[in-house]
Amino acid sequence: MTTKEEIARRVSEDGIEFLHLQFTDIVGIVKSVTIPVTELEVVLESGQWFDGSSVLGFARIAESDMYLVPDLETYAIIPWQMDGSATARFICDVYTPAGEPFEGDPRHVLKRALAEAAALGLTYHTGPEPEFFLLKSDDNGQAVPKPHDQGGYFDLSTDRGLAVRNKMARALAAFGIQVEASHHEVASGQHEIDFRYTDALRAADNVVTFKATLKEVARQHGLHATFMPKPIAGINGSGMHVHQSLMDKNTGLNAFAEPDAQYGLSGLALGFIAGQLIHARGMSAVLAPLVNSYKRLVPGYEAPVYISWGQINRSALIRVPQVQSIRPESTRLELRCPDPSCNPYLAFAVMLRAGLDGIRRQLEPPPISNEDLYERRTGRDLEMLPGSLGEALEALKRDELVQETMGHHILDRFVEAKSSEWKEYSMHVADWELERYLPIY
Repeated sequence: MTTKEEIARRVSEDGIEFLHLQFTDIVGIVKSVTIPVTELEVVLESGQWFDGSSVLGFARIAESDMYLVPDLETYAIIPWQMDGSATARFICDVYTPAGEPFEGDPRHVLKRALAEAAALGLTYHTGPEPEFFLLKSDDNGQAVPKPHDQGGYFDLSTDRGLAVRNKMARALAAFGIQVEASHHEVASGQHEIDFRYTDALRAADNVVTFKATLKEVARQHGLHATFMPKPIAGINGSGMHVHQSLMDKNTGLNAFAEPDAQYGLSGLALGFIAGQLIHARGMSAVLAPLVNSYKRLVPGYEAPVYISWGQINRSALIRVPQVQSIRPESTRLELRCPDPSCNPYLAFAVMLRAGLDGIRRQLEPPPISNEDLYERRTGRDLEMLPGSLGEALEALKRDELVQETMGHHILDRFVEAKSSEWKEYSMHVADWELERYLPIY
């Protein structure tokens, strides 16, 4: 564990002048308070006070005072702020004046879920894969829904984003995020950068850092990086498939792996699958939180629609990737419905507790679905994910476990914000409606 003395020494050696104290609101937007380095000692001892009433979903005016406590393990120099005043950042936890973790802090929600797994002797690891689009900008620097290139899956000759992705990878490395691979995705202008699998808290921190970093590097190249799930109609949208495993705290072994069993999965892994499938609809508003998210979750674009599981099957909601027999430790489950607009702290928290619910109740998953579900549905009637944000919010209101995971504070404010978003969208008259109906009716 990094100590306060070590951090103070590193900050001095790095010549840091300013420090960003970062946290996220309930929808995952990064917020920050900046302090001069002269205030570091005070902040390390007693935190940094701020007004929580100005942050979406945090607090009312009457209960606004809160303070930030830096997670010392998240210290990193911001690579694009090296010229002039060198600046670093910490990701922080939010506390109340009474010194208690703030129940509206999404990072605390994930920590609470991880503590439940730890009590069972388990640690939760995730490997998120956030896809994104590089779009052009207009003369005013505003994003326009036009892809930066016309490349396709793994293309090289038509991949105009290669140089930009390489610079993104270097910037991510400066934050301690180890990039494993990057490539062009299926749709024009769509890309993916994969980073190292790790414990869920650090992975969520990495997702937040990842999105902010890619947006900044893209901006420096006159482009706009967007994590909007479906920015362009008629082509694939962007998902954030999440690979997951539970590790035994005592042995360090993968608790999902049982090489001699069917599918190579332990009973614990099968229970985890069953729990996530049962709570899939209830989790949807958290994992796919935008009106636009449900324009990605439609048949024909490699996004899941049916609540099912399978091996290799990319039309299934949960996929079991094949692993080498000599590497059972790589056994994992891939949940394919989350998209990169979600708050990763809340997403990983509800995913974990849904899986643990299946383990605790010794649930069994339904029969495996290895056929292409888009082409031919099986004889049994498969339940489907919600088809809209409104439907997802109704499912959330019926899922007590997901509500309990979020906690009343975040739940109430999340539902309020998303219901307002859905209502506003439902009242909006789109260009499609005008083009289709105005000449006729």
